[in-house]
Amino acid sequence: MSAASSTAAACAQARTRGDPMRVLTFASLFFAALTAIAYIVTLSWVAPIPRDATSLVVGRDFLNFCMYGRAAWASDPSRFYDPRLYNEALQAFLGPHYPGQNWSYPPSIMLLAAPFGRLGYLPALACWMAVGLGSIIGVLRGQFADKGALAAILCSPAAIFCLISGQSAFLTAAVLLTVIAWLDRRPVLAGLLLGLLTVKPQLGLLFPIMLAASGRWRVFFVAAATALIIIVATTAIFGAQVWIDYVQKGLPVQNLVLADPDRIGTPYYPTIFMNMRGFGASYATAMTVQACFSLFAVGAVYFAYRWRSGTDPLLLTALLFACSICGIPYLLLYDTLPITCLAVMLLAFGKCDALGQALTKLVFWLPLVQAALGQFHIPGAALIPVAFALYALSRLQPRADAAAAPSTDLLPLSRA
Repeated sequence: MSAASSTAAACAQARTRGDPMRVLTFASLFFAALTAIAYIVTLSWVAPIPRDATSLVVGRDFLNFCMYGRAAWASDPSRFYDPRLYNEALQAFLGPHYPGQNWSYPPSIMLLAAPFGRLGYLPALACWMAVGLGSIIGVLRGQFADKGALAAILCSPAAIFCLISGQSAFLTAAVLLTVIAWLDRRPVLAGLLLGLLTVKPQLGLLFPIMLAASGRWRVFFVAAATALIIIVATTAIFGAQVWIDYVQKGLPVQNLVLADPDRIGTPYYPTIFMNMRGFGASYATAMTVQACFSLFAVGAVYFAYRWRSGTDPLLLTALLFACSICGIPYLLLYDTLPITCLAVMLLAFGKCDALGQALTKLVFWLPLVQAALGQFHIPGAALIPVAFALYALSRLQPRADAAAAPSTDLLPLSRA
């Protein structure tokens, strides 16, 4: 049976069970429309670059990416890992009194950002979002017989927060889904894409565990070689000092966000660590608790891909992405877009029972729940991916029973 036929059959089965997607789609459309109205009416058009209600430029996080692109064409780009020098550069670009920001990405991202650094800010932002949206739509457009499911993903909280922030989540989610689809059919290309994803390393920290557990060593070594080539290329172009400054200055500054005593970042991080910090736990206590959940995430992924690898690939991938959230301390709201995609797939294809549907919907709304609770430093949202991971583990079938398990392609690309 073709991937399209399998998808249509799964969607038909879901409709006969009382399609859970209908309400989710309308709710996501309503959320997106309401957020867009609130965002647009609070924009300030006085400055050359419009500012939002928080006085940040539109595409707020894209500003850092744009500055990496500009630095790629300048001398001594590593100087911007010094927060003082970087914020002086921001004020020279945007005017005095612009809120401070950190320059904390690995220097390899300059290779990706360089073309955008040759454009003005607003054209660069438009091109960046077009690339991201085009990538995620291109990967997902053949996945659903009902286009309402695709609309739900594009209007999900994770997607809307990505759009407002000018972030990379559309592109990185498309890459992650394609890597999963190509693991066995195009292992070299899967490894290349995974190696390229090291420009945002926190998103792929559990992939080495998954690849080792499932014996996909070809993908593993291609990814490692690609990452090494990127490091060498970055060093050759920008000099070794850029990596030294990243380790000595960039990483410590990034850690200041986690250690911030004012807990300003609490609403934006759906992680165990930040939930604990928001609750008032010390840095050491929060990191200890996070380490326990990280061990759980590593163990769950290794167990699933070592002894349950023959089960439903959608559920297996959803477990991987859920563990990627609960296993690391530094991950933002828009970075939950990959698990959002899997949540919609599971609902659209009728893969979950009543409990699974409830947990899957919570995963879909996770960024909104975290943003709402985090404003008041109320913990709990970070337990949603943990609860879903436990549910997924309980549903994975032993290898001996894998033949009896329903099977579906993660993506039509997997048949290419």
